[in-house]
Order: sequence, then C-alpha cells, then structure tokens
Amino acid sequence: MIHWEGVMPAVTTKFTSEDELDLAMFEKNIRAQVDAGVHGIILGGTLGEASTLANEEKETLIKAALEIVGHKVPVIINIAEQSTKEAIAVAQNAEKLGAKGLMVLPPMRYKATDHETVVYFKAIANSTSLPIMIYNNPVDYKIEVTLDMMEELLECDNIQAIKESTRDITNVIRLKNRFGDRLKVFTGVDTLGLESLVIGADGWVAGLVCAYPAETVAIYELVKAGKINEALDIYRWFMPLLELDISPQLVQNIKLAEVATEIGTEHVRAPRLPLQGKERERVIKVIDDAMKNRPVLPEYKNLKSEV
Repeated sequence: MIHWEGVMPAVTTKFTSEDELDLAMFEKNIRAQVDAGVHGIILGGTLGEASTLANEEKETLIKAALEIVGHKVPVIINIAEQSTKEAIAVAQNAEKLGAKGLMVLPPMRYKATDHETVVYFKAIANSTSLPIMIYNNPVDYKIEVTLDMMEELLECDNIQAIKESTRDITNVIRLKNRFGDRLKVFTGVDTLGLESLVIGADGWVAGLVCAYPAETVAIYELVKAGKINEALDIYRWFMPLLELDISPQLVQNIKLAEVATEIGTEHVRAPRLPLQGKERERVIKVIDDAMKNRPVLPEYKNLKSEV
C-alpha cells in the first residue's frame, strides 16, 4: 500500500566517466533524499534516462534502491514502453523485484487514441496488484488523459493517483472536484509546485529535488501546515532553479545542480552530452547565484498539517 502524498523525486541515474552505473553516487543521492524527508522514490523516468538503460541496468537500480531505502519510503517504477506486452512485462518484473508502485506513461512513439490509451493503461493495471499513478503530460507526450478517460480508468482499483503535468493548474481543481479522494493528484511541473499544493494537490513529483531535497520537502510541509508565507520565501529563491526543469536539457541542467550540492555528477549517457558554451555558462550562473543565497530552512519536519 502507498500513501499517495508528499514529495516524490524522479531521481536521476548516476553514471561514471566510463558510462557505467555509479552506484556509490546513486546511494549518496538516495540517502540525501530520504534524510530530507521525501515520501517516495521514482526510478526510471525521463530524468532517470530510462530510454538509454539496458534491462539489466534497470534491475540493478531497482534492487539497489530497495536495499538503500528499506521500508522507509516506497520505491516506484516508471513504465514508458512502446508496446502493451513490454509494459506488462516491466510491471510484473517490478512487482517481483519488490517495488511498491508504478508510474505509467501513455504508449511511447505511437499517438494512441483515447480508447487505445485507456485500454493500454487498464491492461497494465489488470496485470499487477501494484498501485499505479497515471502520468498525464500532453505537452511532452502528445496524449492527454482527460477527465472522462480518468473516469474509465478508475474502474481499476489499483489506479489511484495522477501526475498532473498539463501545465493547466486549474486541472488540479477539476480532478479533485470530480473524483475527490478516490484519485490522489500530484503536480509534475516544478514551476507550479507551490501553487498546485496550495489549491489542493496531494503531492509533488519533482525534478530539482534531486539536487535540493530539503528545500523541496520544506515547501511541501510548510504549505500543508498552512505556513504559506514561509513556503513562499523558499519558493521565490527556488524559482530560477525550478525553471531548469522545463527544458529539453533538464537532465543535464539538474545533474549540474547535483554537482553543486555534492550529491551527483554531470555524467550523462549519449546521445545526451554535457552542456556546452553559453548555455552551460547560463545554467551554471543560475546555480551559483542560488548557492550564494541558499536559504536557512525553518524546522519543517513534524509540522502539524492543517489540511
């Protein structure tokens, strides 16, 4: 069982300079996330460069994450496959390995119809007992999961949450109005994090949390405790960094931020390459400016929620 709430980082995959998995740095980052108070770990998303990972590497990361976190937080596996058959295989293998949940994208590459998308999601849900978060990101993946489609999907008891990344923040309210607590709503856009939480989102699947876990969790906990102004102070500082998440080079950007906070390296897997030239200078300046003004956080753990 997963309590679908809180901050869940979509973690990066750490590589060595020889393009092998860097499990030592992976462990350092995961421990930093857990120590900061995140509520789950999501493996194998876009930030995790999953499309470049071999199946055995994915298994290695799942096993390593499960060993690192123990029973402290759930490990959730992202599914972004090209065929229903492959997606089902990934889901069943994740369950066998001990993962606690799934985050499922619509079919990759093929722009499925609404009906095909619903059938795809249901086939995965019916193949496993793991709880599922649907990832709704029509901006990047060109398929929107509408409210009517979600109504059909909720016929599957284990479809329990949605990562809402339409960029239309009012969709958080629409989802809550229609489905109430039957569907837990997470924002998936870093630059809409605080706003989404204030209007009722249950959680935040975050990106810059990979480099700044404490700041991200602090914003969530302060909002839930009704301390909006304190959360806003951190969020204003955070915004230039959060904007690094809404870029085709978000992986390179966030890995540079992880270097600054000493919980990552900037090694990426080709065809991605480290940032170069003026764009690299721009991103490093954003990070350097933020590090010079990094806020002292209030005590954010064990706050009493007002929600």
